[in-house]
Amino acid sequence: MEKTGYFLIIYALMSLTAVAQEQDSTRRAFLAAQAIIQKESAADHAQMLEQLHITSLRPGPSGNPDAPNYANIDESQATPYTSLPDPLTLKNGKKVTTAKQWWNERRPEIVEDFDREIYGRVPKNIPKVTWKIISETREMNGDFPVITKNLVGHVDNSSYPSINVDIELILSTPANATSAVPVMMSYGFRFPPGFRMPASTTATSGTATQATKPEPTWQQQLLAKGWGYAILYPTSYQPDNGAGLTKGIIGLINKGQPRKPDDWGALRAWVWGASRAMDYFETDKAVNAKKVGIEGLSRYGKAAIVTMAYEPRIAIAFVGSSGEGGVKIHRRKFGEQVENIASSGGYHWMAGNFIKYAGPLTPNDLPVDAHELVALCAPRPVFISSGSPKVEGYWVDAKGMFLGGAYAGPVYKLLGKKDLGTMEFPPMETALVDGDIAFRQHSGGHTTGPNWPTFLKFADRYFN
Repeated sequence: MEKTGYFLIIYALMSLTAVAQEQDSTRRAFLAAQAIIQKESAADHAQMLEQLHITSLRPGPSGNPDAPNYANIDESQATPYTSLPDPLTLKNGKKVTTAKQWWNERRPEIVEDFDREIYGRVPKNIPKVTWKIISETREMNGDFPVITKNLVGHVDNSSYPSINVDIELILSTPANATSAVPVMMSYGFRFPPGFRMPASTTATSGTATQATKPEPTWQQQLLAKGWGYAILYPTSYQPDNGAGLTKGIIGLINKGQPRKPDDWGALRAWVWGASRAMDYFETDKAVNAKKVGIEGLSRYGKAAIVTMAYEPRIAIAFVGSSGEGGVKIHRRKFGEQVENIASSGGYHWMAGNFIKYAGPLTPNDLPVDAHELVALCAPRPVFISSGSPKVEGYWVDAKGMFLGGAYAGPVYKLLGKKDLGTMEFPPMETALVDGDIAFRQHSGGHTTGPNWPTFLKFADRYFN
C-alpha cells in the first residue's frame, strides 16, 4: 500500500506537470500568433496612412489610471465642442420639418457621411451566401426544452478560392412553441484556449453563491417569455484585427488586397453577416422574422448599433457599453477618444478615412456624430446600456452614450415617436424607458447582464 500510494503521488505530480507544460505551450503559441497579428496590423495601418498622405497621428489617452496620459474623467473638461451636427438640418441649410424630407433627403445625407468617413462602404458585388443546418438537437437550457440548430452560411468564393468564408450561427427556440417566436440575436465573443472572462464581464444577470440558486441567464430569461435566441460569431467571417483586412469577407471581395480609404471596416462587415442571418431567419418557420432584435457588448455593442442603423429588418436594439465608435459622442473629451480607435489597434473597425480625424483633422471636423447614428435607427426602439464607472471604469463614458441617445430625440419625435424624455444624465440604476429611446446605467461591470430584465420589459411593448 505504501508503494502504491507513493507511485500514485508520483503519477499525479507527473500529470500536473504535463498539464502545466501543455498550458504553457498553448499560451506561448497564442502570444506568438498575437505578435504576428500586431506586426501585420501595424503594417496595414501604415499603408493606409500612406494612402491618406498622413505622416503622424495624435496619440490617444491611456485607459490605465496610473498612466501619466490617463484619459480625462473630469466632467467639467468633457465638452470642448460648442455644438453638434444637427440631424434635422440639410446640408443646404434648410430645416427638415416632415417625415418625407427625413426619409428622402436628410437621412441619405447622413448615411453617405457615415459610409464615406466613419464605417466605410459595403461593396455591391458580394457573393451569395448559402445556409446549411449542420446539426439540430433537442436539449434543455435550465428548465426549458429547446431546439438548437448549428448553422453555417457559406459564401460563394469561386471568384477568389484562396479565401474561404463561413458565417457561424447558433439558433435556439422553445421546443414547445406552437407558432413562430421573437428572437434576440447576440454578437458572440470567441476566446483563445484557456481564456475565461472575468466574472464582472460575463453576460448573465447575476452570479450564484453556494446557498442560492443561480439567477437565470439572459437566454433563460428569453425562454421564460417564450422567445428564442441566436448567437452570431462575427470573427467567423471577419477577423477582429488589422491583419484580417486582407482575409475574411473584406479580403474575399478585395481578392486579398488592402482596402481603399472609404472601403468598409470590420464593423460594417459584421453587420453584413447579421443581415445574412436575417435572410436565414426569414426562411425558418420557427422564427418570427418581424420580431428579431440585436444585442452586443463593448465592440459588439458598437456592432449592434451600427446593425440597427443599417439593417431595417432588425426590430429592436440592446446596445451594451459601446463607447467610442458606438453611441458615445465623438466630440466629447472623456474616456476613450477618436485617437484610440484610429490607432493600429482599432482602425480596422472603421473606414480608413476615419483615421484622418486623429491627425490632421480633429473630431470636431467630423461631418456627423454618434447621435445621428442613433437617429438612423428611428423610428425603431433602441435601449442603451452601461455599467458603473467604479466597476466597469470610465473608459466607455456612460454620459457620452446617454447623450448619443438624447440628441437623437428630435428625429424620433419628427417620426411620431418618443425621445428619452430628458437631457439630464440620470442617477445610477434609473431606468429611462418611457420613450422609444431608452437608457439605464446598472451598478455592475462591463456587461449587459444586470440590464436584461429592464430591457425585456421595454421590449414587451413592441414584441407582445
